[in-house]
Amino acid sequence: MSDDLLFEVTDGVALMTLNRPDALNAFTPGIMTGWVEHLKEVQENDDIRVLLVTGAGRGFCSGGDVKRMGEKADNTSMTTKTRLWTQTQMVAKRMIQMDKPSVAAINGVAVGGGLDLALTCDIRVAAESARMAETYARIGLIPGAGGAWHLPRIVGRSKALEMFWTSEFLSAQEALDIGLVNHVWPDGEFMDRALEFASKIARGAPLSNRLIKRTLTQGLETDLWTHMDQISSHMTVVRSSEDHREAVAAFKEKRQPDFKGR
Repeated sequence: MSDDLLFEVTDGVALMTLNRPDALNAFTPGIMTGWVEHLKEVQENDDIRVLLVTGAGRGFCSGGDVKRMGEKADNTSMTTKTRLWTQTQMVAKRMIQMDKPSVAAINGVAVGGGLDLALTCDIRVAAESARMAETYARIGLIPGAGGAWHLPRIVGRSKALEMFWTSEFLSAQEALDIGLVNHVWPDGEFMDRALEFASKIARGAPLSNRLIKRTLTQGLETDLWTHMDQISSHMTVVRSSEDHREAVAAFKEKRQPDFKGR
């Protein structure tokens, strides 16, 4: 596994850190393939309940490495499409398939594909000094990592187009105002707050969290009738789960529940 991507699990939270601080964590093929491999572990490991993604140093991710672009790069049509489909876009596809909660901790600048990768997470939180921009139009490209799909669903079509067309940076507070991030915390305590937030999610019933994510995500693309039919089926699963019985017992006994995810 590449040293450009760090991964550790503590108390149900998998912390994945993009680790190219000298390049503002611009992504490489190793980061992309490593991210996909770790997602398989997150999905299959019952001890992992939440994925928290952040960047090392002063940036979250500056997107594609511009130094590797240009005339010397292999930009033939098939090579470009294959590279996107099997690397960068594979992250976006695997992220939306994963039914466990994910949080992007935007500790610094998040630009272009770097912001797009943050958009693939369910929730985004930001440090006060964080800045975000969709800069594709500035370098003659288009959003290749799912940004044009995710961003309008998060901030609305008009705001998304403004961000893409102007390439202007948003401050963390501006991102909070438009719903791009859920919380903004001081730089000095940011990662502690982000880990605390992820841990709070991890303490919930894992099966409930996963089915809530699946029904919410699928519900955005279906009618109410289909959604309610799905909910009624999922309810039979959670009502018969050990976690539901444990939650009821803990409530009656006035203690914190000990969920097992089954």
